[in-house]
Amino acid sequence: MTDKDIISGDTTLEAARVQYDILRRMDISDRADMTFQLCDNMRTFVEAGVRDRHPDYNDNKVHLAVMRLTLGKQLFRETFGDVEIKT
Repeated sequence: MTDKDIISGDTTLEAARVQYDILRRMDISDRADMTFQLCDNMRTFVEAGVRDRHPDYNDNKVHLAVMRLTLGKQLFRETFGDVEIKT
């Protein structure tokens, strides 16, 4: 595996090294906080996409659609039964 295999195509090798150095210096709680923030941001983006595709959905339907996208079809059905929701 080369350096090019582990960095994004739009990131220079030097920028990737700086990013990794910063991450290595972070303690575990800071890394956890960053991870949770990234998850919250992703959930917000997914929710915005559902709202854009389905402007008629109320908050509950948006929540169900996000859960459907997050869990996948099979686990969603096992969790919520026969609830039909378009994503």
